[in-house]
Amino acid sequence: MQWRNSLCLLLAFVWFGLYLAGWYLELTRPAAPKEADVHPKIVFIPPGTPFNRIAELLKQEGLIYSKWGFTLEAFRLGLLDRLKAGEYEIDPRMSPAEILRLLAEGRVVTYLVTVPEGYNLWQIAPLLQKVHICDPEEFFAIVRNREFLKEMGIPGETAEGFLFPDTYAYYRGLSCRAMITKMIERFWEVWQEFAPRAKERGLSVLEVVTLASIVEKEALDPRERPLIAGVFWNRLKRDMPLQADPTVRYAVKKFRSRLRKRDLRVRNPYNTYVYRGLPPGPICSPGKDSIRAVLWPAETDYLYFVAKGDGTHYFSRTLREHWQAVQRYQLRKPASSASDRPSEKESSPKKSEEPAPPENGDAAKPQDEADRTDHPAPRESPPSAEKPPEERPGS
Repeated sequence: MQWRNSLCLLLAFVWFGLYLAGWYLELTRPAAPKEADVHPKIVFIPPGTPFNRIAELLKQEGLIYSKWGFTLEAFRLGLLDRLKAGEYEIDPRMSPAEILRLLAEGRVVTYLVTVPEGYNLWQIAPLLQKVHICDPEEFFAIVRNREFLKEMGIPGETAEGFLFPDTYAYYRGLSCRAMITKMIERFWEVWQEFAPRAKERGLSVLEVVTLASIVEKEALDPRERPLIAGVFWNRLKRDMPLQADPTVRYAVKKFRSRLRKRDLRVRNPYNTYVYRGLPPGPICSPGKDSIRAVLWPAETDYLYFVAKGDGTHYFSRTLREHWQAVQRYQLRKPASSASDRPSEKESSPKKSEEPAPPENGDAAKPQDEADRTDHPAPRESPPSAEKPPEERPGS
């Protein structure tokens, strides 16, 4: 009799165990069978969302079969308080355990945003706003924050030039500060390649990035970067103003419209027609090739260049040769005699409100070209050019 009672009790336990197992399997089954023709859904879990609200959200979206089964599985796996906020792509055919591991590991949906070479802060801000990372006001507050700049090791007054142009992965909910930090960290990662050469030449990172940003804006043809860098270094060594139109554009914030002659006379430290030496800081984010060109410039005695209208430049050693090139490529007439050439004083910007002649002869240019020089410069400096208070770099 006793063995019968024991057998009945054993059978009862087995039956109860099978019942619990069936109940567990039922509650923790996927919301859709493996063979179902369904598609993944994107769900966003805001920061600070409690577990029960996450379960409700997933149930509402049809991604889990049972909130109780989801909770039971989370308890079994020890993940009740380890789920992370973010945007996730979840397939209804995934088991609760798979979904829980996805959320616990923070495998959020990522997107890509590309910051082109030559973009400045006023171009990066709307780019990040478009992908819902940064509000422009918040963006500029961060890139101008002195404590943040010091923390990131940036020597300038803003982060201009140090938001490295590259393609970045981001996710919904990424903070503006985190995105800017990622871009600056990328710059310092790239800079390691160039730091020894800069030290060898006695140049600071600010000097290199500043000149590289001008080269970036001037060079339409990548092959000309070392030549353009060489021209600027030659002018700096001779204490000649750089006379780079992109610096004037940066000073007057004309990134699209054509420069006028009065713009070339604006008294702004970034105006390299008025002030000699380098401007106070970069005017855009230069790429690796422009940084490399500044540190390994072409060894020439060129002092001038003028656009030929085909995306390349004509480089000259003398003012006379340069003026002949200006007549040929800009004014479209032959240089006949010395009397046709302007003196140094005449070649300075005149008090006219007419637009400066376009370098490539086009009435309008795409945005990526609009910041590049629209003037047959560098030219000889106007007599009124002043030296800035900053120390000028050597070569």
